[in-house]
Amino acid sequence: MRKAPIAFAAVLAALGLGISGCDDGSDTDGSAAKESPAASAPQSPAPESPAAAEGGSEGEDAPAAGDVTKPGTKLTVGDRAVLPFEYTSQKKGTIAVTVTAITKGAESDMAKFGTKAKGMTPYFIKLKVENVGGTDLSYASLKLRGVLAGGQGTGVILIGDIPGKCDSENASAEFITKGASFETCSLSATKGEPVTGAEFDEGDAYGDSPVVWTS
Repeated sequence: MRKAPIAFAAVLAALGLGISGCDDGSDTDGSAAKESPAASAPQSPAPESPAAAEGGSEGEDAPAAGDVTKPGTKLTVGDRAVLPFEYTSQKKGTIAVTVTAITKGAESDMAKFGTKAKGMTPYFIKLKVENVGGTDLSYASLKLRGVLAGGQGTGVILIGDIPGKCDSENASAEFITKGASFETCSLSATKGEPVTGAEFDEGDAYGDSPVVWTS
């Protein structure tokens, strides 16, 4: 599996605290970056199933392959969502995403992000990504955002991974056929409330009304 390029940064927007690429002698990485999950684009999906059309309730199953999960659908960890996906302007298709686990890490895991990450607790959002449409999505990557119990974002943006605990992976060159899949991990962190969910919020429709998995 090909590794995603790694740039380390964290921004605690809610508290006005930023971790940038400036070298203040304390941070361990000097590169600046911002979170760039793969964007999604509407497709022309097959007619929605009744479950997709109703928008779903907490804990319902995601629709079968070929249907597209409606924006705003609420799922639980282990459920599968089928989503429109765009990796580059030339690579568009339909993927299925299953969040398999949301686990809490230790504050010490954040050491690589430098002193400005002190006090942050990491959470590891593990997921499986499947190629449903059978289009060429080779080398694609996907990142989900962590959400708190009340449904709000963490206020922290992280780029990178924690090797051995939360490895961010790209799809392989073979991610071009229906049924191909890969597993990856999205890193989230907070300084307060725990991360209890993950959301897909890419594209106009999902940006306003994301698909959310809760543990």
